[in-house]
Amino acid sequence: VYNLIGGLSRDEITFYCTTPEPAAIKALGFWGAKVPLPHSHFEGEEGLRKNVEFLAAHRAAVGPDYPLMVDCYMSLTVNYAIRLAEACKHLNIHWWEEVLSPEDNEGYREIKRACPFVKWTTGEHEYTRYGLRHLIEERNLDIIQPDVMWVGGMTELLKIAAHASAYDIPVVPHGSGPYSYQFIASQTGPAFCEYVAASPDGKSIMPVFGDLFEGEPVPVNGKLRPSSAPGFGMTLADRGVLAVVE
Repeated sequence: VYNLIGGLSRDEITFYCTTPEPAAIKALGFWGAKVPLPHSHFEGEEGLRKNVEFLAAHRAAVGPDYPLMVDCYMSLTVNYAIRLAEACKHLNIHWWEEVLSPEDNEGYREIKRACPFVKWTTGEHEYTRYGLRHLIEERNLDIIQPDVMWVGGMTELLKIAAHASAYDIPVVPHGSGPYSYQFIASQTGPAFCEYVAASPDGKSIMPVFGDLFEGEPVPVNGKLRPSSAPGFGMTLADRGVLAVVE
């Protein structure tokens, strides 16, 4: 697919990993790790303290310079997001992801003004280029993260990336395995992608789509060479599954 959308721009893609076990992921060669935030603003001061302690423990485990990101899954408020980011300044968090709903443009404007040198990201739960247009044009985000399978496919993702490039905002797709790899392979922006540790222990490398496809590529030492096979480089392991959708 990358040959149809601009050609190969890089021979290798590097990965960060979304995982509950950053130290184990670092040992596997991933350049960074993203952890889920365990406590919400409903838990008040105690929850805030526990969040800081949780992130401090992971920072201590991976060292001071290893990129550590935090996924908040649209669960915070403006004031709490600002307080949390300020409380974690000493932890060198690489970025804060989805602290608010992607529809809350005003909220993102407030947190960016309050913490201009903190990286804020979102986009996977915005499902059209029209919604992402507002996130891009406000310039309140440092990275846009649409999901190619949720936002309307590769053509729509390319339109979003073109729009974002006019505002110097990089696009790093959320998940979606090899579908995202082909996009990253064709772009001149960031040469990295997300890998979600979907294994039961959260620290083993398994195909994103399980046993659905034959030969689904997975990162090795945190890196992957884009497949040159036709299409997205995957074949259904059992074509009998097609009967379910026909």
